Amino acid sequence: MRWISLMLGLAFSQIGFSQGSFLESQRTFPRVAQAMRAKEDTIRKQFERQNLQWPIKDMYIRSFKYDSQLEVWVRSSKNEPYQLFKQYKVCAMSGSLGPKRIEGDYQVPEGFYYVNEFNPRSQYHLALGLNYPNLSDRVLSDTFRPGGEIYIHGACITVGCIPIQNHQIEELYILASYAKHAGQDFIPVHVFPIHFQQEKSQIALQRAVDSDPSYARFVDQIKNVYDHFEKNKTLPIISVNKKGEYIIL
Repeated sequence: MRWISLMLGLAFSQIGFSQGSFLESQRTFPRVAQAMRAKEDTIRKQFERQNLQWPIKDMYIRSFKYDSQLEVWVRSSKNEPYQLFKQYKVCAMSGSLGPKRIEGDYQVPEGFYYVNEFNPRSQYHLALGLNYPNLSDRVLSDTFRPGGEIYIHGACITVGCIPIQNHQIEELYILASYAKHAGQDFIPVHVFPIHFQQEKSQIALQRAVDSDPSYARFVDQIKNVYDHFEKNKTLPIISVNKKGEYIIL
């Protein structure tokens, strides 16, 4: 069977991108410059208190829709397991459990993405764009109107994105900027329906999958990735088959 990598065929866009001077280019934007002046030293001290290496080299973001939670994991090299740096409260939510499948459904996507845009002039303060629709979404979503423009952003409002408070997106934006500057072109962002270890969340998810066998199969696929990370604190290689199903290689 021919497996299709999640990274293939997906355009990478970047505001102010220059590999050798990414941080410098970001500092030319007033909101980013102000955030860095206010927060860089505090972030560095947070890393020191947790015995984490600063500046950041590699990061992983995962979000849990029902639990309204976003986690930031970091590591200093690709040969190390990730360590949890911080958790943020997702402060608004639209839609319900289940993946995004059509433009205008107000759904937050579920699945495996990466940061494909830094927007320092977002109407929502600062924003990190996700590469929705990915290859799985392109197979399973509406052919002509799958939707798009999904971001992690500030301002605490949403119609299908992942919003956090302004001071939190400033921290996250700085972390992602440092990771990008260090050479991490694809910062993974995994969006799960629930935190699978939470009993209350499991009950809500069970109600959703009981009425939709296709969603039950989808949840099984993404839970495999969750389980792998919980066990190893590393990310597996994820591919998509012709049916749009996620496969761990």
